[in-house]
Amino acid sequence: MDLDLRKVRYFVAVAELLHFGRAAERLHIAQPVLSRQIRALEKDLGAPLLERDSHGVTLTAAGRQLLDDARQLLATADATRLRVRRAAGGPRRLVVGFRAGVVVTRALRAFGAAHQDVEALARRVEWDDQERLILDGTVDVAYVRRPIREQGLTLLPLFSEARVAMLPADHRLAGKPELALADLADEPRLRYADPRPGELPIRTIEEKFESVASGAGITLVPESVAEQYSRPDITYVPVPDAERDEVLLAWEASRRSPLITAFALLAPLADPAWAEES
Repeated sequence: MDLDLRKVRYFVAVAELLHFGRAAERLHIAQPVLSRQIRALEKDLGAPLLERDSHGVTLTAAGRQLLDDARQLLATADATRLRVRRAAGGPRRLVVGFRAGVVVTRALRAFGAAHQDVEALARRVEWDDQERLILDGTVDVAYVRRPIREQGLTLLPLFSEARVAMLPADHRLAGKPELALADLADEPRLRYADPRPGELPIRTIEEKFESVASGAGITLVPESVAEQYSRPDITYVPVPDAERDEVLLAWEASRRSPLITAFALLAPLADPAWAEES
């Protein structure tokens, strides 16, 4: 029996909230309807997905497995729907995502010269949405940075670069020719990837500027970010013993797109500095 994506969406809502009433509200359906759909899905799959008792709702082993697979399955279905609508609405298009500091101009120009019937566009992605925007079809392929959640993605390493410390211009370590990680051990760090409860996540380079300049903390950024982004109240100092920042090309693993294949072959050769590391 084919898997009903509508039932899977219903299941994901219950599995994430572990509450039928709140899941029904999120889905804008009646709770009895939701319960019937979940039971029907369990019958389709031949396995119990949820355990219900007086203490609430919990996932079975089968339910945990379905939840792990369902998010990617639904993202792939949404991405397919988006690409079909995009294809129906105009010329062929390749949307290329990129992180701050990564310059994709040469790759886009080279791709455009070889595929003049394809519209190649660039869109910036951030550390907290780089995987989602690939999997949901917003971008077709993207230059991403580690750390990255690899599930559902094909990754092609391109190059790595040194990291530098981003400091307020009046910081006691500003102006040093270079620093070691030990020099920064007692410095408060921005927790943008792991915010404390109640803290707002820091997503963009501009938000990092504001946080560092205000004295909230320091952070390490790729060397290319330091080269492209500057302001008078911020300074950068090399940190040679910091782990290098790795840039990869990523796309949805299940896609069989000639355009993505062509771009992946071209990308490592588009910039001589990248090609040296490939």
